[in-house]
Amino acid sequence: MKKVRIIGVPEHFNLPWHMAIADGAFETRGIDLEWTDIPEGTGKMCQMLNDGETDLAIILTEGLIKSITEGNPSKIVQEFIASPLQWGIHVGAKSDFKAITDLKNTTAAISRFGSGSHLMAYVNAQNEDWDTENLDFSVINDVNGAVAALTQGTADYFMWEHFTTKPLVDNGTFRRLGDCPTPWPCFVVAATDKFLEENKSLLKHILEVINLYTSEFKQIPSIDRTLANRYEQQLADIQEWLSLTRWSQRQLELQTLEKVQDTLIDLKLIDKKLKQAEILENFNT
Repeated sequence: MKKVRIIGVPEHFNLPWHMAIADGAFETRGIDLEWTDIPEGTGKMCQMLNDGETDLAIILTEGLIKSITEGNPSKIVQEFIASPLQWGIHVGAKSDFKAITDLKNTTAAISRFGSGSHLMAYVNAQNEDWDTENLDFSVINDVNGAVAALTQGTADYFMWEHFTTKPLVDNGTFRRLGDCPTPWPCFVVAATDKFLEENKSLLKHILEVINLYTSEFKQIPSIDRTLANRYEQQLADIQEWLSLTRWSQRQLELQTLEKVQDTLIDLKLIDKKLKQAEILENFNT
């Protein structure tokens, strides 16, 4: 049995992995897939890939690409979620902010630099035609840190996945002023270069298993109720999320890679573009 370490956020996108592990689908191929939840998100996962603390990660597209351009020895091995991520823009329930335009020149709570909450604050600022040079950030590590920061007023707004934070909107902790969808497919499967060098055939087996699960995921009877119960979500919210979400079983398109890099260059978040082969591992073709 070959042990493989994999990490991802504790969110509904990743249920197919947990179902496949629980079913023993990887074990039948001689793979002990060890999953670890990383509530801090993409910035933390980039660091873990860089430091060799994991073999694989289910990670935000833009965060990983930025990290690879900065020297992270990892590759994208497949697109995982083909649809955009819906980033809710949240403020404290008792704050005076009424519209996204009110947030100009205020402080964004971010899980860490290089995270999705950090990078998407730039995308949102660009959408609003704000000067991105004037963005201000407060590092809060995770959602619990964001609750404290927005409640205490040490930060002004927080961008996080719409449906994950919906319960905090429902219970009156946050108000959501709007959404900022990613302009590209949101999650990819990443692997360290070291793991790729040593385990390409093993990775093919892992992707075959998860692609089977994701291709059939929406057809599972009562999957909406399973998701709602497991992730403590309202059934109607999960049903809306399922209607918006598409899992992928193929590699990220070159056109998408170019768009992400061009956007990051335009926002001055990276200072160089890399070639396709430096970011994408096309061993399946």
